[in-house]
Amino acid sequence: MTQNLKPALTGTARHLAVGVLLAVVLGGATVAVQVDPLYQVPYNGDFTFTRIRYSGPGFRGYGGPSWSHDYPEADRNMQMILDEFTGMSPNTSGTNVVLLEDPRMFKHPFIYISEPGYWRITQEGALNLRNYLLKGGFLIFDDFEADQWYNMDAQLSRALPEREWVELDDTHPIFGAFFYVEDIYVPHPSVDVEPRYMAIFEDNDPKKRVMVLANHNSDLAEYWEWSTSGLFAVDPTNDAYRLGVNYIIYALTH
Repeated sequence: MTQNLKPALTGTARHLAVGVLLAVVLGGATVAVQVDPLYQVPYNGDFTFTRIRYSGPGFRGYGGPSWSHDYPEADRNMQMILDEFTGMSPNTSGTNVVLLEDPRMFKHPFIYISEPGYWRITQEGALNLRNYLLKGGFLIFDDFEADQWYNMDAQLSRALPEREWVELDDTHPIFGAFFYVEDIYVPHPSVDVEPRYMAIFEDNDPKKRVMVLANHNSDLAEYWEWSTSGLFAVDPTNDAYRLGVNYIIYALTH
């Protein structure tokens, strides 16, 4: 088992336009084709990191919606790590972003929501998310702190009103699904808080699979995003990657 993770490579531009229209000429007729630049990898059976887009406020005045924090570098860097250190052969040409209302979500067994303290869910999105999770899907919440918990839980309750949260410690198999992680409590890169890991199990039974994992008081994707820059120390960056890989391997095998 490797103990030294190399940072993944990325040169992806941060800003993407949405809803580009291309004019395609077929047999003399011009057809308008909707192209979604946020859904970059059509389903092909290989793993693609899939992030959920939602309506809500911009991210802390820095521009851009809150769902897009650390996007796209974090998502692509994680795929590069999976490609280098596991036998998964994930798609590395791009990542996907979908709405909860988008049926394409059901093609991807792992979804990620950033900044759920600002998340808003619709009735249709709640129904889709419920069906997705009960059919075997896996959801990660990341990058939220302190009282932001309450909005995340209130939104999720519309999809899983029967949910029961359970705090996980380092003995749970999800934290060792692939890499050994000596200390799972990776410090938040910018906020002085104590990380904790909260889970919802299938049928609220801790003996069954984790359906939802909340990295509360944590921001693992911040480490993924900046791993090529040297902004953060090597050890927490590597552990943030190890945890992410473990989550994905667990999701794909449970």
